[in-house]
Amino acid sequence: MAKAHILGFPRIGAQRELKFAVESFWRGDTELAALQETGASLRQRHWAVQADAGLDFVSVGDFAWYDQVLNTLALLGAVPTRFNFDAKKLTLSDYFTLARGNPEHFAMEMTKWFDTNYHYLVPEFTADVRFDGGVDWLFEENAEAIALGHKTKVTLVGPLTLLYLGKIKSGVTNKLDLLPKVIAGYQNVLQRLQAAGVEWVQIDEPILALELAAVWRNAFAPTYEALSVGAPKLLLATYFDQVREHSALLRSLPVDGVHLDLVRGAGQLDDFLKDWPQDRVLSAGIVDGRNIWRADLDAALLALKPLQEKLGDKLWVSASCSLLHVPVDLANENKLDEELKGWLSFATQKTHEITALKHALNGDKDAVAAQFNAAALAVAARNTSSRIHNPLVQKRLSEINTISAARNNIFADRIVKQQARFKLPAFPTTNIGSFPQTTDIRQARAQYKRGEIGHLDYLKKMRDEVRLVVQKQEEIGLDVLVHGEPERNDMVEYFGEQLWGYGFTANGWVQSYGSRCVKPPFIYGDVYRPEAMTVGWSEFAQSLTAKPMKGMLTGPVTMLQWSFVRDDQPRDTTALQIALALRDEVVDLEKAGIGMIQIDEPAFREGLPLKAADWPHYLDWAVRAFRITASGVQDDTQIHTHMCYSEFNDILPWIAAMDADVITIETSRSDMELLDGFGEFAYPNDIGPGVYDIHSPRVPRVEEMQRLLRKARGVIPDAQLWVNPDCGLKTRGWPETTVALENMVLAARTLRAEVAAL
Repeated sequence: MAKAHILGFPRIGAQRELKFAVESFWRGDTELAALQETGASLRQRHWAVQADAGLDFVSVGDFAWYDQVLNTLALLGAVPTRFNFDAKKLTLSDYFTLARGNPEHFAMEMTKWFDTNYHYLVPEFTADVRFDGGVDWLFEENAEAIALGHKTKVTLVGPLTLLYLGKIKSGVTNKLDLLPKVIAGYQNVLQRLQAAGVEWVQIDEPILALELAAVWRNAFAPTYEALSVGAPKLLLATYFDQVREHSALLRSLPVDGVHLDLVRGAGQLDDFLKDWPQDRVLSAGIVDGRNIWRADLDAALLALKPLQEKLGDKLWVSASCSLLHVPVDLANENKLDEELKGWLSFATQKTHEITALKHALNGDKDAVAAQFNAAALAVAARNTSSRIHNPLVQKRLSEINTISAARNNIFADRIVKQQARFKLPAFPTTNIGSFPQTTDIRQARAQYKRGEIGHLDYLKKMRDEVRLVVQKQEEIGLDVLVHGEPERNDMVEYFGEQLWGYGFTANGWVQSYGSRCVKPPFIYGDVYRPEAMTVGWSEFAQSLTAKPMKGMLTGPVTMLQWSFVRDDQPRDTTALQIALALRDEVVDLEKAGIGMIQIDEPAFREGLPLKAADWPHYLDWAVRAFRITASGVQDDTQIHTHMCYSEFNDILPWIAAMDADVITIETSRSDMELLDGFGEFAYPNDIGPGVYDIHSPRVPRVEEMQRLLRKARGVIPDAQLWVNPDCGLKTRGWPETTVALENMVLAARTLRAEVAAL
């Protein structure tokens, strides 16, 4: 009989309960016991969802207070040694300090989890890092689930993925030199789970979806030969892309099952079914774990039938990857358009889709006939809906080759005109975009949405916030200002709400990092801008100051990547539709007198396919989409872009091809390491490396930012260097923001004086 399971469930709660509990604990408003009670309640609720759906196991180990990679480090005792914590006595406060930093120590570096918008904390490897055991949270959570009567499958980040994603800090020359210690640490965990009666442990090795060097591929066999001894049954999980090049390796490993992503890795099954071991489970990730469209159950069942004929009871049915990347429960969407709602499926609904497929495979399709019929009707309705296509968009897209994707002149000519227009000092200072979203701002926005205050009252409240932001920036002494974005709930949702073709949920939250949650819109049809979206706000803000005021837009690639995207046309087609809509906004901003326009692309690197062979196609259309957005302006209009929390060095030629006049990037958590590639590449345009980490409440000292700026000067010519934080300040409070920016401005002014004295 086929079995049903998932690789993980969202941890934040349908109403973001974990976020609010964690942030309350950080503020000191609640005690540790209250936080732990919330965590236990969420785990129990999520296990009940899985059990009630009919899954054969509940997932343990997918819960994390901040991040699953940090949880793994805490489990193994491999937390960064610079914090001087006793890993075996690590408290939750210590754990959060690792993630957020403190006055003595900057936070752990954070970057994107493969090609998702989830961020993980990067392991730090030093000569004295230990893997001999840490906290017992995982074992306690497994005991919780068993006590509730659940059959568990424990989930771990795999040892080779953990090593691969980490960074060497000191005393180690090769990450694989640490492998024996890592293996010993995992053996200890697995043996304890075996003693606790755990039958199955899922070990996630998503690095197998990458183009691995031979030395990493060759490490899998000895690693899993060691781990399989005296351990529970092991299910090795791969996801996010096809892994057919590793089919022989995966067939040969001494594991009891392998999970394959059959959504992003469609077409790889033939490579695995040939000579598949008869005693080996194959877990088929047939339901999309990264998008919210309702599954076509008939098509999925048709694809699974040949697997069942070959594998029999060794076939498991699952989602393509962990459900961490989708919202919790569609049932909470009481205000969503009924037609659109019928096309969607969140994590809770996906568990039922998976078990429906299991029942059908096991000869009990009558029991789920209503579910199959409803799915078929929804899929057919979506395919034939008149809301999908817009003739205006189709016509403009057909004429896109007549639109120039290049600025009028090269950067060297443009920058001369821009310098004459703006007359900025050396090392100009600016903020990336947003300023603190206070309780008053969020409350006013909520009141406006509920109809409790009228449009004019809301407009006044938001304009008052803009006045405050402009005043504070001038007092601090920033050279280029922003309006602070008080009117924006989210950098993607705000624009999507003003574009045709986008849909929105009330509670479709997903975790981005830590307590930060986002509510991605979904793109169901052709994208079109019916009217200007930001011009009025930028015009008003510019009227308050003589200094340059940046217009702030989210770029086409990020609008795509941070949405749940329609799957009925190529992604590049949707990206070009968005680019055309944003191009109109850029042109309108320029006409309104806005001389600097920032088109944020923090997700540019995130969209890069995992395999280098697939890069050129993506990069070509992504660069083209950005350039179409930006190229409709005159030479003296300065185009900025922003990118963060990604590795950029391997795609620098394409970043340069975007031809933004100024790019700002996150670099502080990496201690300016990310900037080295820009220097080696001789990046031709202006660049602002972030000099302090905005994701931590820690306020950096002037001396720290001066040190980072001096490092930047060793890489980037003075004439190209800007000074700015890592990212927008939406999640910070005003007291820390004001002091940090004052320190930043002082660091820049000190640098100007040093250079002038040379």
